[in-house]
Amino acid sequence: MSYRILTLEEIEILQKHGCKADKWENIMVHPSFTPDYIYNTTFSGQVRLGLFEKEFSLPGGLKKHTGINHACLHNCVLGDNVLIENVQNYIANYRIGDNVRIQNIHHLYVDGVSTFGNGVEVSVLNETGGREVMIYDKLSAHFAYILSFYRHRPALTKRLQEMVKTYAAQQSSNIGTIGNDVIIVNAGAIINVRIGDCAVLEGARHLENGSINSNRHDPVHIGYSVMAKDFIICSGSHVEDGTMLTRCFVGQACQLGHTYSASDSLFFSNCQGENGEACALFAGPYTVTHHKSTLLIAGMFSFMNAGSGSNQSNHMYKLGPIHQGIVERGGKTTSDSYILWPSRIGAFSLIMGRHYHNTDTSNMPFSYLIEDKNETVLVPGVNIRSVGTIRDAQKFPKRDKRKDPDKLDQINFNLLSPYTVQKMFKAIDILSEMLDTCGEASDFYSYKGCRIKNSSLRNGLKLYNMAIIKFLGNSIISRLSKCDFTSNQEIRACLKPDTEVGLSVWSDIGGVLVPRSEVDILIDDIESGKIAAVEEISNVFRSLHENYYSLEWTWAWDKIKQYYNLSLETITAQDIIEIVKRWCHSVVELDKMIYNDAKKEFSLSSRTGFGVDGDRHQQKTDFEQVRGVFEENAFVEVVLKHIDTKTKLGDSMIERLSKVVQ
Repeated sequence: MSYRILTLEEIEILQKHGCKADKWENIMVHPSFTPDYIYNTTFSGQVRLGLFEKEFSLPGGLKKHTGINHACLHNCVLGDNVLIENVQNYIANYRIGDNVRIQNIHHLYVDGVSTFGNGVEVSVLNETGGREVMIYDKLSAHFAYILSFYRHRPALTKRLQEMVKTYAAQQSSNIGTIGNDVIIVNAGAIINVRIGDCAVLEGARHLENGSINSNRHDPVHIGYSVMAKDFIICSGSHVEDGTMLTRCFVGQACQLGHTYSASDSLFFSNCQGENGEACALFAGPYTVTHHKSTLLIAGMFSFMNAGSGSNQSNHMYKLGPIHQGIVERGGKTTSDSYILWPSRIGAFSLIMGRHYHNTDTSNMPFSYLIEDKNETVLVPGVNIRSVGTIRDAQKFPKRDKRKDPDKLDQINFNLLSPYTVQKMFKAIDILSEMLDTCGEASDFYSYKGCRIKNSSLRNGLKLYNMAIIKFLGNSIISRLSKCDFTSNQEIRACLKPDTEVGLSVWSDIGGVLVPRSEVDILIDDIESGKIAAVEEISNVFRSLHENYYSLEWTWAWDKIKQYYNLSLETITAQDIIEIVKRWCHSVVELDKMIYNDAKKEFSLSSRTGFGVDGDRHQQKTDFEQVRGVFEENAFVEVVLKHIDTKTKLGDSMIERLSKVVQ
């Protein structure tokens, strides 16, 4: 855009309006500029001014014309229709976009060259260092996972750090930017902060060295009394109500508020933090903590809900806070739970009580860990039939609040997947070996710091097998539903995998489920220099996520062959009919278990406290008015519909296959 210098007449008007400048000739303006709406302003350095033509309509019906009043601007470029007023100190070294409103702030400036939070080292997982993640605008949970957990590959670590440093250097500037349509009101100090389009900052107390990556698709909101230093906040996030952040990355569509406090922590997509504290936390997607007395420290979590008073201990009063832990995806902690690090808790497990012994239940997914007389009792697989687990699996996709089309995290929501089912196969081997080694008559079995009751072990074997049958059946039915077949040869052609990729062990890399072989290839490419930019790494994970079901089938078909002792060359329609029958039986039986689990929420004991001043009839009526009738509960209806739908699906597939058998 071309600017012009001020005319003598315009300078005279500005002076009459109480304005000053160290050098009027350093002020350049839009060709159609008029000075009518600039009062009591001091200019210094190089200043560029746009037009002041429009009005802002404020809440309550008040209208304010764009312009500048009671402000000091140094080395600033203002877009069109900006309103700046009541700046207690000054604004320096900023490029401000169109339609920006800045009112009642203390100061806003860039001091020296800044990378605006890019390249800041966050001492995640280990407070004393060693797993630092260098944050940057486009950081994903997958990139952070590899950088923090693959320290056994120092060449990889060095390459990744160099990539981030290169990106940070590209962002460095002595001029800050404020995007279009930004609102900054009633704020304190804002120092070395880059602010994206449509962001709203209301009452923030102190923001320093960071980026607020708001955009028109998904604006960011920063609320009252927020303090943040060395940070990056991504699109769609809300940071409110006295939240305090130090060396933190806040991913897309996160919500932090109610005086939440965090240091050296990473929060990825759709995390929520309220009232409590975080330190050295790797919060994968959907890590949720709402309670004031809850501390999440030195651990990795995802799809997790932390109960009131949840806590972990990352030191044993010897060499300091050096221990870390992992709660794999889908973990839950009850009120007043405690875990001694180092420990690793299996996927979709429930942690009840206080656990003072280090444990590793990663090969026992869907379990309960229960405190009993200072010991950890492990109940394998019981969460498979829990109504809460199924409800969580249904709600996570619905609670994805990201509106930004450029999604940084690739998230797989599947409850049953190669990642969890491979662990079920391991669990069956482990539990079966316990029976063989210790005898079937034992009352208890020991496993990595836990006790397992005999009845729990046997029930776990049953539940794991049912879940495996369900997953394998889901996979083969889904595969065949996409094919037209009239013969066994056509069925075999349909069942043949699209690729050999996927046969290896699978990993949960910060919310995305991928074959570990592909992660190894990616790492080799990074170390060799074949992949040299952060964007290329994101593209690899995006591609793997998009091709998930093709890769999943490769793995599932391999397990179907092993589990049912079949081969691609000899499998027949009759073999598949038997698989579908077993699948249908497992699905219906599991759904009935879930149905019965849900029914407990409507038992007589659950009505305690209802109909306080009435008889049993009034208690029942009060309960139904508040909680509804069991048969009409939305989730119960979904379960019943699921039984009906899956039964019909199984019958339909058997009918199609029967025509081939005939």
